[in-house]
Amino acid sequence: MTLTVYNTLTRRSEAFTTVEPDHVKMYCCGITVYDYCHLGHARACIVWDVVRRYLQFIGYQVRYIQNFTDIDDKILNRAREEHSSMEAVAERYINAYFEDMERLGVKKADEYPRATHTMNGIQRLIHDLENKGFAYPADGDVYYSVRQFNEYGKLSGRKLEDMQAGASDRVQISDPEYQKKKDPFDFALWKAAKPGEPAWTSPWGAGRPGWHIECSAMVRDRLGETIDIHAGGADLIFPHHENEIAQSEAVTGKPLARYWLHNGMVKVDGEKMSKSLGNFTTIRDLLNRGVEPMAVRLFVLMAQYRKPLDFTDEAITSATNGWHTLKEGLLFGYEYGDKLAWNLDNQQQLTSDVYIQRFQAAVNDDFNFPGGLVVLFELAKELRRQSNIIIHQGKTETPPDELKQQWQTLVTLAEVFGLVALPEAQTPSTETLTDVEIENLIQQRQAARQAKNFAASDRIRDQLQALGITLIDSREGTLWHRS
Repeated sequence: MTLTVYNTLTRRSEAFTTVEPDHVKMYCCGITVYDYCHLGHARACIVWDVVRRYLQFIGYQVRYIQNFTDIDDKILNRAREEHSSMEAVAERYINAYFEDMERLGVKKADEYPRATHTMNGIQRLIHDLENKGFAYPADGDVYYSVRQFNEYGKLSGRKLEDMQAGASDRVQISDPEYQKKKDPFDFALWKAAKPGEPAWTSPWGAGRPGWHIECSAMVRDRLGETIDIHAGGADLIFPHHENEIAQSEAVTGKPLARYWLHNGMVKVDGEKMSKSLGNFTTIRDLLNRGVEPMAVRLFVLMAQYRKPLDFTDEAITSATNGWHTLKEGLLFGYEYGDKLAWNLDNQQQLTSDVYIQRFQAAVNDDFNFPGGLVVLFELAKELRRQSNIIIHQGKTETPPDELKQQWQTLVTLAEVFGLVALPEAQTPSTETLTDVEIENLIQQRQAARQAKNFAASDRIRDQLQALGITLIDSREGTLWHRS
C-alpha cells in the first residue's frame, strides 16, 4: 500500500517519497504569539500531529519542526495595550500554547525555533537574496523583487497580471512603504526600526525582519534546503507560503518542499470565525466549558482535513457521543481483562490483520482520517457488544486471545490518532496536595516567571500537571482545576 498525498503545489495527489529513505523532514508554520489559541489553531495542530504520528506508524523517522512568530505588529500592539513588552507577551502566550496543546494531547515538536532566535539566519538569507539580485535596500528597509522570480504564483495559482488589474483601488500611493518599493508587489524582508519598537542591528541599519523571511530562514537552518513536507492552514498559501518559495528557491535553486499540505479553515455555525461576529472561541474556553479534549480531537478528525470544518453545538455533541463509544472499547481490556485471564503486562504481537490493513488502506489515501475512524468504530462497537455478553452471560464465546488481539489493535490504531483512554485507577491522584499547597506552588511559579526563570516555572507547572492539576493563565491571574 502506497501513501498518496494531495500536493497544493501540483494540485494533484502524488505518491509520497522522501528526500532521504525512511526519513521525513516536516515543517509546520506555527502561531503568532499574541493571544490564546482558537479553534483554527486546534484543527491545524491536531491534523499535523496526526500526520506525523501516522508517518511514524508506517515506519518513517520524522523530524518535526514548528516555529513561533514572536516578533510581529500584533504582538507589539498587545504589549502597548498591556503596558508590557514584546518578550513578556510572547512568553506568556507560548506558555499558554503548550498548556492548550497538552490538554488536547498534541505531541511536542522536535524543536520550536523562534524568529527572534534566528536573526543570523534571517540576515544571511537576505544577504544572499541581495547578492543574487532578488532584493534591494530602500531607506533602511529591504524588499524582495517579486518580478525577478519567474515562478512567482506557482503555489497559489495567482498571476501578477490578474492581481495588478484588481489592485488599483487598494493601492495607497501616500503610504510611505509603497513609495519605497520599486514595484507594488514587492514585499518587505527587513523593516527599518521605528521609535519605541524592538530592533536588531543589521547591514541595512537597525530593524526587524518581515514575516515571510522568518520561516524561510528557520526551515533552512533547522532542516536544510529541501524538505519533504511543508504544512499549514489554507489561509497561508498566499502570500506567506508563496513568498517563502520565492525567497528560498531564489537562493538555493532547489525546491523548498516536495509536498505542500494545507488544512481547511474552521467556521462557526457556517460563518467565518471572528471576534467582530462574537463567535470567536479559544481552545481553553471550549475545554473549560466541559467539552472533553478527546471529543475535540475526534471532531477534527471526523472531517476530511483539506475541507472546511463547521463548528456547531450539534457537531460537538456528535463527536462527544462518538468518543464515548470509542472510550468504551478502549477501556474494555482494563475492565474485562481479568475475567478473560489476560496478562496486560504481556502484550501480544500485533499481526497485520484485516483491521490494520483496512486502516492503512484508508489513511494512505491522502490522510483519510474519517476512513480510518470507520475501522476504529467497528472495533469499538464489537468490543462493546462483547462486554454486554460478558455482563449478561458471565462469559463470551469468542476466544479470549482473539478479543485481546482486537482490543490491542483498537488501542494501537487509536493512539495513531492520539485518542487515548485510561481507567480511573491510572489517572494521577491530586489527593497529595491541599488547595493551600497548590496555591503556594502557583505563587512560586509566578515569582519564577517574573524573575524570568522559566525553567523553574516550567518545572512547577509540570509537577502540578503530573498530579492532575491544570493551570490556566489569564489576565486575571492563574486559575487551576483538578482533572
